[in-house]
Amino acid sequence: MSAVEDNPVERRFELPIDETHEVAAAYYRIDGDRIVLTHTIVPKRFSGQGLGSKLAHGTFETIRASGRKVILLCPFMAAYYASHPEYADIVAPESPHD
Repeated sequence: MSAVEDNPVERRFELPIDETHEVAAAYYRIDGDRIVLTHTIVPKRFSGQGLGSKLAHGTFETIRASGRKVILLCPFMAAYYASHPEYADIVAPESPHD
């Protein structure tokens, strides 16, 4: 399993899945200096294998390293954060227009 990578062209963080050429992905949009996580997808056949958590961990770490803040509109990412409060330093409140 590779590390999570930012794919700005597709506006998503990607976790490659072994040699399958498939990825688990966390989609985002940019709002000023913040990253808004909107949706997470793990291919159904890989469901329940912990890929979503690995993707979330790598996504939060990548955002932290970038120096940006994140807004969690994606329910999966919000649930991950609820169990991982160590990311409180990078989670920003939603803005009124989100």
